[in-house]
Amino acid sequence: MKKIVLLRHGESVWNRENRFTGWTDVDLSEKGVAEAVKAGETLRKEGFRFGCAYTSYLKRAVKTLDVVLDKMDQDWIPVTKTWRLNEKHYGMLQGLNKRETAEKYGDEQVHVWRRSYDVAPAPLAEDDPRNPRLDPRYAGIPDAELPRTESLRDTVARTMPYWVCEILPALARYDQVLVVAHGNSLRGIIKSLKGISDEAISEFNLPTAVPYVFEFDEGLGYVKDYFLGDPAEIASLMEAVANQGKRG
Repeated sequence: MKKIVLLRHGESVWNRENRFTGWTDVDLSEKGVAEAVKAGETLRKEGFRFGCAYTSYLKRAVKTLDVVLDKMDQDWIPVTKTWRLNEKHYGMLQGLNKRETAEKYGDEQVHVWRRSYDVAPAPLAEDDPRNPRLDPRYAGIPDAELPRTESLRDTVARTMPYWVCEILPALARYDQVLVVAHGNSLRGIIKSLKGISDEAISEFNLPTAVPYVFEFDEGLGYVKDYFLGDPAEIASLMEAVANQGKRG
């Protein structure tokens, strides 16, 4: 059976501070590093041997991947970094505290910005220093492809072609592949793989650093999926993610 493991990065500094992060390049918190260590130990215990790995351009995902591979003694495998696995761009919300934003605009509006399929926050201005066109890591990407804000649908539009053309075909060469990315870029992939409706995906919350295994047959057809870990603990972590955008 072929397997792709999806892993959201460990807790970041801005996750800890409950801020909208998006494409802001923040580091892992101490807890996030510990979560990555635990994920690596879990995957090693379960006997995973990855042929290659993929991650985003953002350090919280890159460092999570580095820690996981180190704990698995698989640092040597080929790793591909791509901006197409970056988190959903949160536009003008980036940097704002989620609870404070909910107090100002209401829980429902913040839930729409965080979890709806087709509603994007207000975009960054062209001269905003947070605009990705001003970031050297995106210098080789056509400006028209760089977002100033995104909905989940926009995120899916940039992520899934890469999944179809690059990540899934890697299973033709390797039996197991690891993808370390972000809550929304991975939610978009999961939505597409499982055929989750636009409405239902708003209620799906992905916890940090919990391995999520997708199994495929030899024809690369989706077979089943499951988290690695205690179901009750994972359900509690999912609920905590859902509550991040609510008033105190």
